[in-house]
Amino acid sequence: MNDRLKALIEHIHTRSAAPSERLLVAIAGVPAVGKTTLARQLAQALPNCSRVSMDGFHLDNQILKDLDLIDRKGAPETFDLDGFVALLNRLKTRSAIYVPDFDRATERSINCAQWIPDHHDILVVEGNYLLLDETGWRELQSYWDISIFLTADLSVIEQRLIDRWLSFGFSDQEAYQKAHLNDIPNAKRILDHALAADWVLQTDEPSTESSTSDASRPFGNHNIVKQ
Repeated sequence: MNDRLKALIEHIHTRSAAPSERLLVAIAGVPAVGKTTLARQLAQALPNCSRVSMDGFHLDNQILKDLDLIDRKGAPETFDLDGFVALLNRLKTRSAIYVPDFDRATERSINCAQWIPDHHDILVVEGNYLLLDETGWRELQSYWDISIFLTADLSVIEQRLIDRWLSFGFSDQEAYQKAHLNDIPNAKRILDHALAADWVLQTDEPSTESSTSDASRPFGNHNIVKQ
């Protein structure tokens, strides 16, 4: 196991939630920066730990069309923030719960896609906007017992995003447009309006392979800076 990952895991181990509550660990950052990679690694390494994704609260495409927001899909205003907050309140208590997830292949949220057992007392929550300093979103910070922010040079993020869209069968032009008309503006918004995190992880090493998720990028590429 990478020494830096060990340090982060040990830090989480040193924290303990109240007997009636769970420990919530937030992983925030720009798209395609490696949030899912880290969340999965922590969930595998930590005992009684589950991963929860904010992406399960994407508004449906038809709703986005009705709201004239389909071209902004992935921006903060295209999520059910109130629903996500309601879930966080339920997650904090040590009770079994079903949570939604997001299918990138169909670009749709899936309700009750994952079960969190009541004995899991550490939850790793991942999402682009968990540390966004904007109205409604900044209040999420009060839920996090430990916060981690992932970032990278935008040129690296751009290539990862294009590779991601290409892996779904989009043409070079379509992949470029999807990255630059939506994903990159969202990334800049995150970087410009980020709250302070307990840990900052720089993930600037370019990906050498296309992937449909962040999972192909190992934690060993991450440079951790403890705040």
